[in-house]
Amino acid sequence: MTLRTDLALISEWIEPGSHILDLGCGDGTLLAYLRDTRQVTGYGLEINEDNIVQCVKSGINVIQFDLNDLDKGLCDFNENAFDYVVMTQALQTIGHPNFLLMEMLRVGKQGIVTFPNFGHWGCRLSLGFSGKMPVSPALPGQWYETENIHLCTLRDFENLCEEQGLEILQRSVVDPDHRTRFMMTLLPNLFGEFALYRFQRRPQ
Repeated sequence: MTLRTDLALISEWIEPGSHILDLGCGDGTLLAYLRDTRQVTGYGLEINEDNIVQCVKSGINVIQFDLNDLDKGLCDFNENAFDYVVMTQALQTIGHPNFLLMEMLRVGKQGIVTFPNFGHWGCRLSLGFSGKMPVSPALPGQWYETENIHLCTLRDFENLCEEQGLEILQRSVVDPDHRTRFMMTLLPNLFGEFALYRFQRRPQ
């Protein structure tokens, strides 16, 4: 199985034999890969019925779940039930991402998220010169039809982690083809189009 590069990077952050929860797991590609290559067990939460059918066909444990159900959070799961809680390309679609991040670290020892970086130079140019919301491979769709409701930059996310007492363990930035280049390493908030973070609660 060939993974998107961002999912391959995430898989390298996950220890073999771990127990994980994948929020917004899509068709279960990441969970299936981790199961087959790293003996990982776990569950996926997904709202799209077609994706759920694909998960079932792949033998993935999946639960239909709306991540924006603020009243529930992840209350179906006990504290520290998972080694990792993963959420790829969904943080910006969540109504209360700060709440969900804390829920991720209530039920999991570590969290992993990915999201498009609104601080990328292309977004800055689009706003600065056209005065319009950017449309790009990282942020497809017009402003009135996108699912994105809380766009942020790398600095925004890192400030939120600081405010909520979260420790960032690893960070990677990639382009729309999910490749890392030198300038992204040098100036990640300016040149990175997608961000990947692994984090945990800050030790007391």
